[in-house]
Amino acid sequence: MGFGSYDESEQQQQNVDDEKAEDAAVNVHENDYEGEVTAENGAPTDDLIGQLQEIKENKEDE
Repeated sequence: MGFGSYDESEQQQQNVDDEKAEDAAVNVHENDYEGEVTAENGAPTDDLIGQLQEIKENKEDE
């Protein structure tokens, strides 16, 4: 091959590799949340842990 010439099969392979790279890319901003979160701290910790345990048990039963 001379200067400026290329193999068409190499060009096609490069395009396939680029598409695979785009599919594999991770979008770190996909689940960004721009809001406010507040929590009311009225329930004792033991009650909250008990509720969490009940939720877990209910999911296991399903």
